[in-house]
Amino acid sequence: MNHPRPALALLQPGEPFPPLSQAWPEGSPAPGLIAAGGALDVPTLVAAYTNTIFPWFSEGEPILWWSPDPRMVLQVQQFRLHRSLRKAIQRFRTDAACEIRVDTAFDAVIDACAGAWRRGQSGTWIGPEMRAAYAALHRAGHAHSVETWIDGRLCAGLYCVGVGRAVFGESMFTDVPDGSKIALAALVALCRRHGLPLIDCQQNTAHLAFMGAAEMPRADFAAAVQALVPQPAPAWHFEPVYWNALMPPSPADR
Repeated sequence: MNHPRPALALLQPGEPFPPLSQAWPEGSPAPGLIAAGGALDVPTLVAAYTNTIFPWFSEGEPILWWSPDPRMVLQVQQFRLHRSLRKAIQRFRTDAACEIRVDTAFDAVIDACAGAWRRGQSGTWIGPEMRAAYAALHRAGHAHSVETWIDGRLCAGLYCVGVGRAVFGESMFTDVPDGSKIALAALVALCRRHGLPLIDCQQNTAHLAFMGAAEMPRADFAAAVQALVPQPAPAWHFEPVYWNALMPPSPADR
């Protein structure tokens, strides 16, 4: 059965986003699609994330804006530290050649994420326009990279958006086993350390569910984001002691 295609808001640069109620519903050709057009400048991106909207489109397409319902969200206290990852982190944190860095190689991380998507799919949604937009968002203090370094080489990482105390995950890559999982665990540890309650994961995947993310009604997610955005942003850096927020030391280690 063919479902009718709802009307789609066509934005001019600087024009506000429509209400979330206008996003295409489940059963439509593109559930969660809410608008097309507009711009990818910093004020527009900040306004989008503040309203739980994010851009996602392929090269050659217009800018497409999305807000799916339900939303896949990782409550940081629900992060599942599986046994194999726990062992990998234990090895990582005790190896002097391994370290987590934040915001030291943002451009390299997003370029690597784009390359990972290109290898895994016929194309990539992280095209030159998106990379330039998020690089500008990074310079404005709202996009961050969490990086896995081994022997002085960037081996894995992720990038995310932060507005106030709201965190929105975007993409990750790895060149080594467990590298991106270690970066995600480091982001969770950072969030726990600073009392940031959730990380937006956008879409439901088996991998995210395995790590502890779960679907959340969009209205509940939007309410949570609206409460977090006005709060002061944390200091975006990582110290080795932050691992204790994820893996508390045993009495013998204290």
